[in-house]
This record gives sequence, C-alpha cells and structure tokens, in this order.
Amino acid sequence: MVARFVSGPIDVAKREPGAELARADLVFYGIDHSGPSFEGRVFINAPKADADTPRDDPHYAGSFHIFGHGGCFGDTGHCEVRAEPADAFDLRPPHQLVPATRSVIVTEALKLLVGADDEQLTVTVVAVVPGADKHDVLQFETLRLMTYQ
Repeated sequence: MVARFVSGPIDVAKREPGAELARADLVFYGIDHSGPSFEGRVFINAPKADADTPRDDPHYAGSFHIFGHGGCFGDTGHCEVRAEPADAFDLRPPHQLVPATRSVIVTEALKLLVGADDEQLTVTVVAVVPGADKHDVLQFETLRLMTYQ
C-alpha cells in the first residue's frame, strides 16, 4: 500500500474537430478497503501533488472516499474473500471485502488541463486519512479514463 500513486502516461481519445467533450470519468477498479477510511484526492498532470496539496489547486480533479473496515477482527478465515459463490444458487451477498470500484467525474478538470491536441495525461492519487499522519492505505488494481462526446 502507498500514500500516493502517480500513473504512467494515459492516452486521451482524440476528439473529432468541433466535437465537445460531454463527460470524462476516471474509474478506479479493485480498491482495497480492508484498512482505515480515507479520501483519494485525484490530480491531473501534477506528479508532485501530495497530502499537503490543497483542493483548490488548479490540477485537483476530484476525490473518491472509502469507508474502510479498519482491519479484520473476525475468526480465522473471516476476512478471506471468496473468489465466487460456492454454489450457483448461493444467494448470500458478496463478501464485504470484495475490492471496490469508484468513479470520479473529471470533465471540467480535463477541459482545463488537457488541450485538444494533447495525446496523454498523468493521474496522481493522494490518500488522506483523517486525523492520521500516516497515509499508506492506497491500493487498487487498475485505473481507466472514459471520455464521452
């Protein structure tokens, strides 16, 4: 787990001439929420952003929030996530620690920070744990930029 993640270059879909960007989302898949609660602050083209970078920074694009479980306090095996239901007719809800997915609408930030001719951008995610000095709680599987015309 980390306190901050900086992506490699992410390709931005080319828009047809005159086409307006209707919406842009950054989607985070496979977020670990087994630890403490935290805010994931998202910055575009700001690789040096950290927990002290304010939300009124021009590169700030939005946030997602994770209500963490604060660790495992159950019996042996209680926190082991089942890969799939044991039976096709098992109607129990999924395990509470199945990795989370969060979407952040970044339309306005993308319009301001990425020009029509730009082909790539970078994303920095900074984890902020309320009331804590240590922020090493961020872990996710992948990130995806989705744009709509």
